Amino acid sequence: MGRQPTSVLRSLGWRDLGAALLGVVGASLGLLLGAWLAPGNPLHSKWQVVIGGVLVALCGLVLRLVLTPLAVRLGWVGAILLGLGGQWLAVWLVIFPATERGWEEFWWSLVTAWLVAAVSTVLVWLVTAGTDDAVTASLLRRARRSSVTLEDPDVPGVVFVQADGVPFPVLEVAVRAGTVPTLSRWLRSGSHQMAEWRPMLPATTPASQMGILHGTIDGIPAFRWVERSTQRVLVANRPRDAAEIEARHSDGHGLLADDGVSISNLFTGDAPTAIATMSAVQRSRETRQAREAISDFLGRPAGFARSFNRTLSEVVRERFQAARARRRDVRPRIRRGWGFAGERAALVGVLRDLNTTLVADAMLRGRRAIYVDYVDYDAVAHHAGVLQPESLSALEGIDVVLAQLEKVAAVAPRRYHLVVLSDHGQSQGEIFADRYGEELAALVARLADSTALDAVRNAEGSGSLNSMVASAGGRDSVMGRALDRVSDHLTDDTSGAVAEPRPTAQATTQEDTQEAAPANRFMVFGSGNLGLVYVAGEPRRLTLEELSERFPGLVPGLAAHPGIGFVVGRSAEHGPVVLGAGGEHRLRDGTIVDTDPLARFGPHAAAFVRRVEAMEEAPDLYVNSLLDDLGEVAAFEDLVGCHGGLGGWQDRAMVVHPVDLPLPGDLPDGMVVGAHELHRVFVGWLEQLGHRTSLTTKLSR
Repeated sequence: MGRQPTSVLRSLGWRDLGAALLGVVGASLGLLLGAWLAPGNPLHSKWQVVIGGVLVALCGLVLRLVLTPLAVRLGWVGAILLGLGGQWLAVWLVIFPATERGWEEFWWSLVTAWLVAAVSTVLVWLVTAGTDDAVTASLLRRARRSSVTLEDPDVPGVVFVQADGVPFPVLEVAVRAGTVPTLSRWLRSGSHQMAEWRPMLPATTPASQMGILHGTIDGIPAFRWVERSTQRVLVANRPRDAAEIEARHSDGHGLLADDGVSISNLFTGDAPTAIATMSAVQRSRETRQAREAISDFLGRPAGFARSFNRTLSEVVRERFQAARARRRDVRPRIRRGWGFAGERAALVGVLRDLNTTLVADAMLRGRRAIYVDYVDYDAVAHHAGVLQPESLSALEGIDVVLAQLEKVAAVAPRRYHLVVLSDHGQSQGEIFADRYGEELAALVARLADSTALDAVRNAEGSGSLNSMVASAGGRDSVMGRALDRVSDHLTDDTSGAVAEPRPTAQATTQEDTQEAAPANRFMVFGSGNLGLVYVAGEPRRLTLEELSERFPGLVPGLAAHPGIGFVVGRSAEHGPVVLGAGGEHRLRDGTIVDTDPLARFGPHAAAFVRRVEAMEEAPDLYVNSLLDDLGEVAAFEDLVGCHGGLGGWQDRAMVVHPVDLPLPGDLPDGMVVGAHELHRVFVGWLEQLGHRTSLTTKLSR
């Protein structure tokens, strides 16, 4: 990225002056409104109001300098509360100490402080009409406050920005339409190129991030699965489980091992610094750097006030858009309640800016490699669809982030390359339960004449929020313990209803399920349009022959169901077998009997299925939904847009990279296939730039 620090900082000064004037005007108007509402308010003339506004603004600035270090110790929610308390204290110190009316004045000073904050917020929002520039200015202000001296300033850094779940075709449409102007400018100027890459089965964030960050995609069959040796259910975005999964796969030489920073990811990539990363929550809590950056962000109008405004506006937008979808009878469609409205507001209104603040902080410190995950598009497309306006708007928001990071790179102590990628794509379609009147677990229970525990709720968005909340928690303060309780709630939501059975066709009450024989009970997990069926309590995988003997109607019934594209099991005679309504595909020798059930799912389908079936963690049966004539699938979760199985755009991921860091020219099929192979490409880029010289040769896997 080009550097123009002088011009950037000069323009920043004018912005600072404008922001200061807006602060004074906002404080003055708030005081004027407070003087009109509050009986006995000592401000009576307009000049008194203006002078009071100036003093409140100056007092607030001083208090912020005093309170920010304290907020660092209390965490990000503490910063919010102290910011509000500081606003009140500034108003009270300037206006009310001279009066002697006691508690009555105390309460009116509190009301006036809120009025000052509200009027200032509205004024800034109206005048700046967007506040993205204000956030950028706030980020760049760090470069002016302090300078960093590096031992290796000539070694370029790399910022990997994961735009979670964006399919390559959606990126193409957005670039051609010009709705992502930053990416469009990069590509049209020739500084960057975009390419498609193919994530393997399962097309999920846990498998893809493990592959990208650690170079392996083994041992992760889906988003959640059963560990047979302990009968535990592992959920990839539950902090304890994420730490255990990473420990099994890390060799200490991950993508970020050389002075890297992991931000809002599932796994660390062996980064020395991990912030809001699910597998390293305890490390994140100990990172004072993160708390300082977050506290500073939330203590400024461009931080907390912006987040507050955007959170409210995003809730309103979501409720309006959900109602419009119902009114227009948009298909496919699911119910979008207040819970998702809050999740979307938190992700788009707060978490996006917090992540950007943390990335900018790492860049201004000169860290060599940074990897951050923005889940905005993925979360919204899950509920709305891959090409709906609200989903594309979330992608546009990530493009704004790229413009902000580009400006930060211009004043950073080292040159940075920006790489944008998705970990997988997304497919869409009407959900399985709506199409066929029963969920997968109910279907399994009916065909097997048994009971099934159902865990098909998706909680990727709440999991991303949890990584930030859990990282700010702790047992050393009231605020930390409160955040721990919030994290526990989010963790329960992430885990899904695994321990609590939901009614199925054969078990309508808790007592019915508990009385069922464990050997005749199933655990059914949904991972997008990929279903995992386990016979509960079994220490090993059952063969197709054993399943047919114990549940004769199960496998034939699943394979013949119109909503199921194929079923995968292991035969004692033929090895791994893919079964469909019109035939079977024996993966061991490639024998096809009648119609190949994988024919509709692309040239890589057989290899992808063979790989996941061979995992020790694989279920007794994999179930993949249909792929219809529109190229749509049927999720086993309550999602319009989904990923996890085969079919549609879910295995069509994207990468936008600088031309100075090209993809290999000898790739099979002209694209990278597998997240572990993308890891090798990224490691090659880092080595080309002069990174990883202190690391020993990566162990062969």
